Amino acid sequence: MRRLLLLAAIVAAALGLGAGVWWYVAARPGGAPTYVTVPAERGDIERTVTALGTLKPLQYVDVGAQVSGQLEKIHVNPGDVVQKGQLLAEIDPTVFLARVDADRADLLNLQAQLAQTQAQLGLNEAQFRRQAELLKVRATSQDAYESSRAAVEIAKAQIAALRAQIQKVQSTLAADQANLGYTQIRAPMDGTIMSLSARQGQTLNANQSAPIILQIADLSTMTVWTQVSEADVGKLAVGMDAYFTTLGHPGRRWTGRLRQILPTPEVVNNVVLYDALFDVANPDRLLMPQMTAQVFFVLERASDAVIVPVAALRPAQGQTGAERTVWVKTASGAIERRRVRIGIQNRVSVQILSGLEPGDQVVVGEAGGAEARAPAGGRGLGLPFRR
Repeated sequence: MRRLLLLAAIVAAALGLGAGVWWYVAARPGGAPTYVTVPAERGDIERTVTALGTLKPLQYVDVGAQVSGQLEKIHVNPGDVVQKGQLLAEIDPTVFLARVDADRADLLNLQAQLAQTQAQLGLNEAQFRRQAELLKVRATSQDAYESSRAAVEIAKAQIAALRAQIQKVQSTLAADQANLGYTQIRAPMDGTIMSLSARQGQTLNANQSAPIILQIADLSTMTVWTQVSEADVGKLAVGMDAYFTTLGHPGRRWTGRLRQILPTPEVVNNVVLYDALFDVANPDRLLMPQMTAQVFFVLERASDAVIVPVAALRPAQGQTGAERTVWVKTASGAIERRRVRIGIQNRVSVQILSGLEPGDQVVVGEAGGAEARAPAGGRGLGLPFRR
C-alpha cells in the first residue's frame, strides 16, 4: 500500500513539473520569431566604381633661368597670386649690359665705315665716267680707264661686305638684348606661386640645363588623377560622370566628366593600376594640390526610384534575369512572399522596378538571430534569408 502511494506521488510531481515547463516555454518572449522590417522608399540610387585620387593643377609651369648669373633679387613668395608678364626675379645684368654696349659700338663703327665707303664709291664712279669720256677722244690711256673702273667695283664690294658685317652685328645685338631681357624673369601665365627652388644670391648655370627658380600653377581648374584597378578600368568610359569628396570637406561633392584614361599602368605591390583623369572647376580655391580625393565613377544612376536594402533580397534559386523574391509584412502582420524585378544594385541598396510600392514593409532579418529564415506559413519554408 505504501509503495502504491509513493508511486502516485511521484507521478503527480512529474505531471506538475511538465505543466510548469510547458507554461514557461509557451509564455516566454520570443517563442515565435520576430522579423526586422524596413519600408521601401523612393530615392536616388547609383552603381559606381570607387577609387582614390590625387588633386593636381590642370595647368602649371616650372619657371627657369635662360641665362647664367647670380640671382640678384626674388620679388615673390609662395602663395602669391601673379599676372602674366609680372616681374618675378632678376639676374645680375652687368655682363649682358656690357655685351649690348659693345655690340652697339661695333654697329656704329661699321655704319660709319659704310658711309665712308659709299662716299668713296661716289667719287670713284665720277672718276670712272670722266675716264670714259677722255678715252673716247683718246685723251687718257686704257690703263687709267681700267684702273678707275676697278676702283668702282672694289668700293661696291667693300660696301657689300660692310653691310653683311652690319647685319651680323645687328643679329648679335638682338641676341644679347634678348639675353639681357632674360635677366628679368617674368610670369609666363596667370597663377599662384607654388614653390621656390632657388635662393636670392645663388649663382645659376644655364649652360648645362635650365635651372628651375619657381613653379606657377593655375588653381582655377584642378585635375583629379585617379588610380583604378585593372578589374575596374574596363568599366570606365571617357565622358562618364564622376564625382569626389575630400577629407577637409566630406559633405561637399565636386563633379566632372572622365577626360582620359592613360594606357600605361603603374604596378604597386603587384597590383596593376591605371590613371583616370577628370577636371573640376575650383573657383573658391578650396581644392589644393596633392589633396586626397575619394572618387566615384557613375556606371548607372536612377532618380525617384523605389529602393530597398540589398538584405531584403532572397537568393535567386532558379530565378533568372532581374527576378528576385522578397518577404513583405502586411498591415495585418502576416508575412507574404513577393516576386519583384530589380534594376540598379549596389552594395547597400537595390532598385525595385516592379512588385513593391513605397511604404511596403520588407523583411531584412530576424531580430536576435544570426540568420533569418523564411516566415512560417509562406512558400519555401525554412529557406535561409541571406544577402
